[in-house]
Formats: sequence, C-alpha cells, structure tokens
Amino acid sequence: MNSTSTQFVTSRRMGAYEPIHQISMWGENYKSNGNLNASASILVEADTKLSSQSEDASHGMLGPSNKYDQEATKPTDKVQRRLAQNREAARKSRLRKKAYVQQLETSRLKLIQLEQELERTRQQDMYVSGGLDASHLGFSGTMNSGVAAFEMEYKRWVEEQNRQICELRNALNAHISDVELRMLVDGGMSHYFDLFRMKATAAKADVFYMMYGMWKTSAERFFLWIGGFRPSELLKVLVPQLDPLTEQQLFDVCNLKQSCQQAEDALSQGMEKLQQTLAETVAAGQLGEGSYAPQMGTTAMERLEALVTFVTQADHLRQETLQQMSRILTTRQAARGLLALGEYFQRLRALSSLWATRPREPA
Repeated sequence: MNSTSTQFVTSRRMGAYEPIHQISMWGENYKSNGNLNASASILVEADTKLSSQSEDASHGMLGPSNKYDQEATKPTDKVQRRLAQNREAARKSRLRKKAYVQQLETSRLKLIQLEQELERTRQQDMYVSGGLDASHLGFSGTMNSGVAAFEMEYKRWVEEQNRQICELRNALNAHISDVELRMLVDGGMSHYFDLFRMKATAAKADVFYMMYGMWKTSAERFFLWIGGFRPSELLKVLVPQLDPLTEQQLFDVCNLKQSCQQAEDALSQGMEKLQQTLAETVAAGQLGEGSYAPQMGTTAMERLEALVTFVTQADHLRQETLQQMSRILTTRQAARGLLALGEYFQRLRALSSLWATRPREPA
C-alpha cells in the first residue's frame, strides 16, 4: 500500500477500522532494526492489542443481550397490573350481562300492563276525536286524582290476585288440609271485597269512568254490566268447573242464579229509567240558553248522584253472590271456584293483549 491508497482497512477480527500509518510504522521499524524478533514482538503486541479490543467489543455486544433476556423473562409490575385490570373488566362484564338478563325478564312481565294502558289510551283518543274534553272523562293521568289513585291501586290488586291464583293452584295440587285451604279461600274472598270498596270510592270521583269500565281491558269491557261482571252469567261459567255437585248443591246454585237474574233485571230497569230521566232533564232547557242552564245543571247533577248508587248496588250484588257460593260449596270446591274465577279474568286480559298486538294489513 502507498499513501494514495485507501486510508482505512477493515479488520475482520474486531470489526473496526485501523489507520494506515500504523502499519507503515511497523514496516519502518522492521527496516531500521533488521531484526525479525523485534518486528515479531511488535506484531505480537499489535495482535494482542487487537485481540483485547475484539474481546472488549464482544463483551460489549453480549452483555446487554443477556440483560434484555433476563428482563424479558421476569414478569414486571406493569404486566401484573394489566392482567388484574383484565380480570376485573371481565368480572364487571359478567355482572352487566346478568343485570341485563334480569331487566329483560322484568320488562316481559310488564308487557301486559303496558298493552292495557295502550288500550285505554286508544279509547281516550276515540273520545277526544269525538269532540269531548278528556280531562272530564276520568282517564289515568288526567286532572281527576281519585281515578288516578284507583288505577294505581287496581294495578297492585291484579298483581296480588295473580299471586293468589298461583298459591291456590299449588295448594290444590299438593292436597293440603281443609283448614289451610280455608285460609286461602277467605283471603281470596277478602281480596275481591277490597276491590268493591276501591270502586265505591272511585265512583264518587268519576262515576262514568267506573260505569264503562275504562280501567278494564277491551275483552273484559265486552262482558261489562254496570261497572263489572254480571253475577248470573258468571255462575254459568263457573258451575261446570265445580262438578261433581250434590243434588242439594245444584238446587241451591239454581236458586242463587235465579235470584241474581231478578236483582240484575231490577237494576237494569232502574238504570234505563235513570238514563231516560237524565236525557229529558238535559233536553228540557230552553232554546237560546246556551250549553249550560243553572237549573238544568242542578237537576242533572242530582240524577248523576243516583248513578253512583247503582254502581255501588251492582258491586254489592256481586259480593253477595260470592258469599253465597262460598256457603253452598265445600272448602275444596270453593278453592276450585276462586281459581276458576281468577283464571277466567286472566284469560280475558290475555285475549285483550292478543287483540291489541295482532298483525294488521297495511292500509
């Protein structure tokens, strides 16, 4: 090599660069001394120096690699925290899923109640479209607080009735003693009597609301008679579910049915007479007096007070019919009768829900 050649050469052993003037110095020393040993010692010294540098470089490269391997195999606090966070997130996700399933189940149970409210809202819209003021009709959510309170109480009443029906069904299947069964029968009878007391209070708040059963479903209203079920018709439905009956029981039931029909006819005739009298009172006003005359209003209000009495008497007849049936039947037959009565009303409410949610053809 000469001075014009490349300024650095590569050392394969150390992977670095050495200046060319150092090799030139070795050559000058060899010429001046003429001694192979001296030159050899110089070369050995240079080779030792190069080896030392190569080992240092090798240690410098291998040392950090081993350190990184140790750190990679050793779990750090950050990794442990991340694993703990993942476990906590999974636990919360399971809890949210469980709560969501429970919420769906609760929503399913409330579906029938919402459908019943929808039916009442549709009925309200029908009246409003006819030009009447809905605030005077006694619908839920209107100005009539007595009616709104009744609807809340009636909703709880239906829930309790459903619970009692399940309890009666289980008791009859379990063949419990007549003493225990009598307690359930008395509880079911008292539950119906509570409804009649609630209706009497609500009738004073809005008698038209109670008369036309706006708190009932559409299918129940189809069988409505003065704000409730007709006792004689209900006996026709229940008696076949009570077989076998003794001859004396059949005789007593027939007499009760006949008495119910006579009382129902008397109340129906009184209602027709009241309706006719009220119509005549409203029509008796003079032309030109406008929509309201003080004398006409006072007389009409007196007629409506009598209407409240008719609703109360109809519920009294229903209560007497239930009590008479309880006396005629045995304890186990009375329990079966209450179960059949409760399931009958359940089916009517279910029929209303099916009708409200039926598929409709597009207009």
